[in-house]
Order: sequence, then structure tokens, then C-alpha cells
Amino acid sequence: MRLVPRGRPVAWALVALIAAGTACRSREASETRSASPAAAKRRVIGVTLLTQTHDFYKELEDAMRKEAAARGLDLVVTSCEMDPAKQASQLEDFVAQRVSAIIAAPCDSDAIGPNLKDAETAGIPVFTVDIAARSGKIVSHVASDNVQGGRLAAQALARYLKGQGKVLVIDHPTVASVQDRLKGFDEEMKKTPGITVVGRPSADGQRAKAMAVMEDMLQAHRDLKGVFGINDDSALGALSVLEAAGRKDIVIVGFDATPEAQKAIARGSALKADVAQHPRAIGQKVIEMVARSLAGESVPPVVAVEVGLVDQDTLAAK
Repeated sequence: MRLVPRGRPVAWALVALIAAGTACRSREASETRSASPAAAKRRVIGVTLLTQTHDFYKELEDAMRKEAAARGLDLVVTSCEMDPAKQASQLEDFVAQRVSAIIAAPCDSDAIGPNLKDAETAGIPVFTVDIAARSGKIVSHVASDNVQGGRLAAQALARYLKGQGKVLVIDHPTVASVQDRLKGFDEEMKKTPGITVVGRPSADGQRAKAMAVMEDMLQAHRDLKGVFGINDDSALGALSVLEAAGRKDIVIVGFDATPEAQKAIARGSALKADVAQHPRAIGQKVIEMVARSLAGESVPPVVAVEVGLVDQDTLAAK
């Protein structure tokens, strides 16, 4: 029988423990290495919106967040609240943070240009949603078919006015999507020579400013017959003034078809019709474009989401 020195069992036990520990660490390292690619694939997307207070943008943001979560993307959402300087600062932060992509709804389609150039220089792809930029490299722009929406608004206004009368347009000239709406509106109104646009003052898409504009235009054009509000805050601001003045002879057509606007249409107010957008579809689609592009797929440069017209008849049919 072979005798083993007394210290040898302890030595062998230490060897076994070291071996086991090494194997465990090797497995942990292997698991860490195998997990790293999955962790690396989770991208951060910087988002700067026009606002987070408008119903349209609330729905848009909610849809974006849900679609991003489903696709394993992390969103950092900010809003400029219609302040170009604030949006510029948000974009600068996203570039400094080296986000994987940027989604912007420009509050000024021209002023955003230099920031988009900075993102391009940093190699960060940029996507626009709802509002287009007039310069800069954009991978894909997702928005309503605003030109068609403008046509629908003009058709509705011409129909309610029976082809005759003076019309006010409450504008927002720094926003490209609004100018697309007016492009369609003007093209369609050329078919109705009996209607004259007497003014295009800007209210920056804000209700309080639209109220001030409407008050001024009522004084300047007492024979005004129609109003096109480029969004529902513009249309509802005008409606407040007309109702306070007791003017039931003026017709308003809006753009967005928010729940508040739909209620005003349903109760038979001066707001007779509204162009309906689909913010949830837009939000879902822009995240889809980002995810596909980051995965190396080609995506269309423009994705136009259909619009429709809401009036008392369509609401009653629901």
C-alpha cells in the first residue's frame, strides 16, 4: 500500500478549488462575452419634438415609445416647445452624447440646418417626423400627406361657402409641413375663383396668438366668410373669438382633428370640418424606419401617411 505524505491531500484540494474557480471564471467571461453583442445592439435614439403639450404630439410620442420598446430601442425624448434655440441645444447634446440616431420635428425648418450638418459630420443619421427640414442630410421623413390635406381643406371650405367669399388663412410660415398644406390649399382654391384669400397672418400654431389674429382680422374684414386654421390650435383660437363676437356666419376648417376639435364640429359650431391626421401611424412608422436603417436596410426617403376629412356626417357615422 502506497503512503501519501500528510500535506498532499490539502495541496490536491487547493488545486481542485483553483481549477473549479478558473472554470467558473471562464464560464462567466464566456457568458459576458456572449452577452456583450446583445447589449451593444441596444441603441439610444435622441428625439426632439415641436411640443409635448399638443394632443397630436402626445399620441405621436406614445406610439414612438411603444414601437421603440418593441424593437429594443431606447428613446431619449425632449421637446423645444416651439423655441428654435432650445431645439438647437437639444440637438447639440445628442451629438455630444453620440446617440445612434436622431429624430427631429423641427420648429423652424430653416434654422435647424446647421445642427443637422453637425450630426452628419459626427456620423449620426437623422430622421424627421411630422415636419420636414429644408436642408441637411435626412435619411427618411415620415409625415402626413400634407399637400393632399391642404387640398381637402380647400375643397371643404369652398363647399361650405358655395364658392364665394373672403377667406383668412392663419399661417405658420417657418414650418415646412404647414407650407405643404398651403401648397395643396392654394392649388385647389385656384379652381374656385369666387373665393379670395385676404390675409395670411402667422399665429405660430398657438391658440392665444390665433385669437389675437382673429380679433384683428375681424376688424379689418367685417365681410369675412371663411377661415383655414393650419392646425387645430389655430382653428380653435379663431372659434373662441367668433363665438365671443356672436359671428355665426363665418366657417372654419381646421387641421389635425383633435378630440376637442371633433367635439366642436359635432355640436354644430363654426368649425365645420377638419383634416384628420394619424399621429400614431406616423410615430410607429418613423421608429420602423430608424430600426430598419440601423439594421443596414435601405428605407424610403419620404413616407407619406394618408389623411382624411372629418365633418358632422363622418362623426355621426362612427
